Amino acid sequence: MTPWVVTVFILLISLWYLTFLATRLDRLHHRVETSWANLDGLLQRRAAVALEIAKSEIADPASSLLLTAAAHQARDAQMRARSQAESGLSGALGLLLHDGHLVSGSIEKDLLRELSELTDKIRVAIALHVDAVNRTQMVRRK
Repeated sequence: MTPWVVTVFILLISLWYLTFLATRLDRLHHRVETSWANLDGLLQRRAAVALEIAKSEIADPASSLLLTAAAHQARDAQMRARSQAESGLSGALGLLLHDGHLVSGSIEKDLLRELSELTDKIRVAIALHVDAVNRTQMVRRK
């Protein structure tokens, strides 16, 4: 084999590898964006359910005011303050639900069931998003 054939062969292999990594990184970026969109949708839905709970008979006036403020803050938060706003909403929901309010109507039971289902989905969505971000960062470091 002549030296220029070996050089061309090594160049082609290198080019293929770089193309493979770029394609993989593009797919991972798409996965991060998709997982964030899913998580954001779930968080927005949770804030909407929290507002519905605040307007229902589950919440007393003080809890309703606290929950409404936390839900609006979570819905309107910018990216940097989003985590803190969502934690505030979780805390407000936790206070309301752990105060031992009795649920009498079917609408209230449906809201609490939906909130519980959303909470489970959010936990899974967070795990998927964190995994996607970690994998993308790992490939970027290469």
